[in-house]
Amino acid sequence: MQNSATPTHCPYCALQCGMNLTPAADGTVEVTERADFPVNRGALCGKGRTAPAVLSSRVRLTSPLVRSGDGTLVPASWDEALDRVAAGLARARAGQGPDAVGVFGGGGLTNEKAYALGKFARVVLGTSQIDYNGRFCMSSAAAASMRAFGLDRGLPFPLEDIPRTGCVILVGSNLAETMPPALRYFSELRENGGTLIVVDPRRTKTAEQADLHLAPRPGTDLALALGLLHLVVAEGRVDEEYVRERTSGWEEARAAAMAHWPEYVERITGVSVPQLREAVRLFCAPQAAMVLTARGPEQQSKGTDTVGAWINLCLATGRAGRPLSGYGCLTGQGNGQGGREHGQKADQLPGYRKLTDPAARRHVAEVWGVDPDSLPGPGRSAYELLDALGTDIRALLLMGSNPVVSAPRAAHVEERIRSLDFLAVCDVVLSETAALADVVLPVTQWAEETGTTTSLEGRVLLRRRAITPPEGVRSDLEVLHGLAARLGADRNLEKGFPTDPEEVFEELRRASAGGLADYSGITYRRLAEENGVFWPCPAAPVADGGGEGGTGAAADGAAREEAGVHPGTPRLFLDRFATEDGRARFAAVAHRAVAEEPDEEYPLLLTTGRVVAQYQSGAQTRRVDELNAAAPGPFVELHPRLAARLGAAEGDPVAVVSRRGRAVAPARITGAIRPDTVFMPFHWPGEGRANTLTNPALDPTSRMPEFKACAVRVEAVES
Repeated sequence: MQNSATPTHCPYCALQCGMNLTPAADGTVEVTERADFPVNRGALCGKGRTAPAVLSSRVRLTSPLVRSGDGTLVPASWDEALDRVAAGLARARAGQGPDAVGVFGGGGLTNEKAYALGKFARVVLGTSQIDYNGRFCMSSAAAASMRAFGLDRGLPFPLEDIPRTGCVILVGSNLAETMPPALRYFSELRENGGTLIVVDPRRTKTAEQADLHLAPRPGTDLALALGLLHLVVAEGRVDEEYVRERTSGWEEARAAAMAHWPEYVERITGVSVPQLREAVRLFCAPQAAMVLTARGPEQQSKGTDTVGAWINLCLATGRAGRPLSGYGCLTGQGNGQGGREHGQKADQLPGYRKLTDPAARRHVAEVWGVDPDSLPGPGRSAYELLDALGTDIRALLLMGSNPVVSAPRAAHVEERIRSLDFLAVCDVVLSETAALADVVLPVTQWAEETGTTTSLEGRVLLRRRAITPPEGVRSDLEVLHGLAARLGADRNLEKGFPTDPEEVFEELRRASAGGLADYSGITYRRLAEENGVFWPCPAAPVADGGGEGGTGAAADGAAREEAGVHPGTPRLFLDRFATEDGRARFAAVAHRAVAEEPDEEYPLLLTTGRVVAQYQSGAQTRRVDELNAAAPGPFVELHPRLAARLGAAEGDPVAVVSRRGRAVAPARITGAIRPDTVFMPFHWPGEGRANTLTNPALDPTSRMPEFKACAVRVEAVES
C-alpha cells in the first residue's frame, strides 16, 4: 500500500471532482481536498467524501462466486469462475449463434474498459447485442446534438464559462442534489449580474436559487420550448444575420414553432403566458446566454425532439458557437460521455464512429487486426436488449450496471434476467442484479486501478491507482483477457486484450484517430501534467487554432501547439459546426403528448429522480452508513391537496400504482410539487422500487425510455 497522497477523481457523477487519497495505517483511506483541479476547486459532496467506505471488505466482493447445486452463490477460484463464464457464453453461441449472447455495460466504466468491452463483444463473441446503461441517461441529448451540430459532447464549453454568461435556462436538472459542487457556478452567475431560469415540475433546491422558476406539467417541455421560440419570433428577437449565415432549416422550424402560440402552450404546460414572456425577456436581454438540459426533458419518448426544440431556441437567438453561449447537456454518470464514445453503444465504434460506415469499420478493423466484414452490425438498444433476454438472447455478460433497480418496467426486466440460461456479472458489490447471476466476478474499483474518464465538459481525465486491491479481486481488463484466452485460444485472442490500462489507452488512441471523438493526441503523461485534455485532440496540431477559444491555460496551449502538440479543444463550434456544410441544423418539431396520458383509472403523472445522498441504483451508496442515515429509503412526494384527498399524513405509507406494477413508500407532503404530479427517487429495490412503475416507451431516435412521465394513481395503505 502507498503512503503518500495520490491525486485522483471521484468515482460518481460526471463532474469527476478532483480529490486526494491517502491510505492510513489502519487500512482506511482518507479523502482530502484537491484545490488544483479547476472543476470542483476542492469542494466535494457527501458521496465523494465517503466514497472510500465502499473499498472496505465489509461491503465489497473479494472472491468470485458461482451458483451451486442448491441454488446458492458460493466462493470459487478465479479459474473455475472464468471457465464457467466462458462455457456459458460458448454454449449459447454454439446453440443459437453469436447474437444469442448479449453484453451490457455501464456509464461508470473507464474509457479503457468501455473500449475493451466493445471490442470483446464484436471480436471475441461476434455479437451485435451490446449496449449500456448510458442509453438511459444522455442518449436523447446526444441524438439531438448530432442532428443539430454534427457532434455530441455534453458541454461544448468548460463549466468556467457559466458564471460569465448573461442568462442560463436550466431544464430538468436538480444539480443542487445531483452535482452539488457545480451549483457554485450558477451562484457566481447571479453574483455577476446574470440570471438563472430553472424549468422543473418541482420546486427543488436548485429551483429555489432561480430568478425565474417555470413548473411545467411533466412531459410538456417540448411545448414549452416551442412556445418560447414562438415569442422570440413574434417579438422580433431572432438574430437574422446569424440564422442566415450559420444555420439551415429555419423556415420549417419557424413554421412549427408558430403553431404553438402562448395561450395554447399555457394550456398544455400550466406555465402562464406572463412567465413565458418573462423567460424570453431574460434569455434575450444579455449578449450571451446558454441552455443546459438534463434528464428531465431527455428521459421522454420524445426526448430527442424536446432537446432539439431547446437547441432551436439557442440557434434562433444566435446563442450557439459563440463565446459564453450555447447548448449543453449535463451528463450524469461518471463516464457517461466516454462510455458512449468508444464502442459499448449498440451502433458505435471507437472515436464516435458509426458502425454502419464502411470507412469506420475499415479503420477500426485494421487497428484490431480483423476483417471489416467480420464485425457485426448494430444491435438492440439497452431496453430492447433487456427485453429480449431469455428469448433471442440466452446468455448475458454484464459489467457495472444494476438493471434490476435502474431499468424501466423493472419487474419485467428482472423476470427476463431470471429467464436467462446463463448470467455473468462483474461488479464491486453484490448488487440486486449480481445476486441473480450464475457467476459473479469481483472487480477492482476507482481507487484500486488506473484509467481514464471523460467528464461532462469533454475533459479526458486520469484516475490514478491509490491503493492495492484486496487479494482475490481482479480488474475488468483482466477478466476480458482471461475470457478471450478461453474463448479464442485457437486465435490467441488474449493478446488483443492487454491488462495494462495504459496499453489499452494507446490502442484506443489509434482506434479513435480521425473520428469525431479523436483522442489520438492525448497521453497519460499529458493527462497527469495538464489536469485533463479536452477532446477532440488529434495527434497533429490544428491548422488554424481549431476554435480553442482560449482558457485560463491559453498560453500553455499556444506553447504546446507551437511545439507541434494539439492543445485540445475546450470550446467547440466557434468557427464552424461539425456538419458537412459547417452549419447548425434546426429541427422542425411539434409538441406531442406523453406516451401514457392520465385517465380516469390513473389520473396522475409520476416523475422520478435522485436525492443528494444516493447515486443511481444505490448499489454502492446504500452500503455507506453516513449516506443511508441521510437518505434511508424511498418516499412519495405528494402535494397537500392530493394528500388530503387520500387522508394521508406525513410518513404514512402510500401505494403508487401504474399499469406495470405497484410501489409502496412513505408519503412526503410538500407544496413544492404540482397537485397533478407525484415524485419518487429511484435508488432503492424492493417494494419502494420506483422503476417498477416507469414506462419503457422509447424515443424513436435515441431509444431512450420515458422515465420522466407515466400515468399512476395513489392509494392509501393501511399500516
